[in-house]
Amino acid sequence: MGAMELRPDSHGKVRDIYDCGDSLLMVASDRISAFDYILPDEIPYKGEILTRISAFWFEKFADLMPNHMLSMDVKDYPEEFQKYSDYLAGRSMLVKKAKTVPIEAIVRGYLTGSGKKTYDQDGTVCGISLPAGLVEASKLPEPLFTPSTKAELGDHDENISFDRMEELVGDSVGQQIRSAALKIYSAAAEYASTRGIIIADTKFEFGYIDGQLTLIDECLTPDSSRFWPAEGYEPGKVQPSYDKQYVRDWLKANWDMQGEPPHLPAEVIEGTSKRYQEAYQIITGTEFKPAKESNVTA
Repeated sequence: MGAMELRPDSHGKVRDIYDCGDSLLMVASDRISAFDYILPDEIPYKGEILTRISAFWFEKFADLMPNHMLSMDVKDYPEEFQKYSDYLAGRSMLVKKAKTVPIEAIVRGYLTGSGKKTYDQDGTVCGISLPAGLVEASKLPEPLFTPSTKAELGDHDENISFDRMEELVGDSVGQQIRSAALKIYSAAAEYASTRGIIIADTKFEFGYIDGQLTLIDECLTPDSSRFWPAEGYEPGKVQPSYDKQYVRDWLKANWDMQGEPPHLPAEVIEGTSKRYQEAYQIITGTEFKPAKESNVTA
């Protein structure tokens, strides 16, 4: 997709970040990553959907937790970005700068993914002992906070214990983050259940702005969370999901994880885009219309 000629000051797997002095412009591309690889194909509307879902949650939980969002209206951005308004519409967000805490704040409400793997080995998830008899997609007795380190691009995030997290960031920061992550997850899970969605797990990022713990980065998107349809939910099997699990499953079946990742077939690209759009519509309760076509800004 035709992006901008301006070089980002930094970029992650799927986002480009521009330094605007006392703020940052975060631009979500349509790139998709899986297993820590950036795939060669883009998913139509993905960047816009993720940005707009984050904005929805930021606004919804503004009273629960401060966040870094300033504006999604291109007219509010610095002048050099104005000519790219078609590209930026819907997929970008001007945010306050924060002193980032280098921890992925992961909350798990259900047993799946890497948690299920370690549970099967020794009855624990990230070192936390759980009752016997849980199966794939079991609801956990209570949501678990399982932090990980934030890896450099190309490296793997590493699960760490809460004690280790406190060693890295300090006791009071660790406790603040754990409390905030569990609080937001619980509120989001409760809301999502009224929309027919189970949030199996999610990851948050936090930073400090003017000494106050603040929710930053993205929030409760299909890239940072597992969303399952509540209808047909049945523990004991892998659940269908509104996230990129569809892409992961195709890669597992068609790639040996050696060398560069292969191109995705058209139906996987289309199916993934459709899942992202569905997630947006269910969560926000509004039909997804691309910002460029409908002139929406949030």
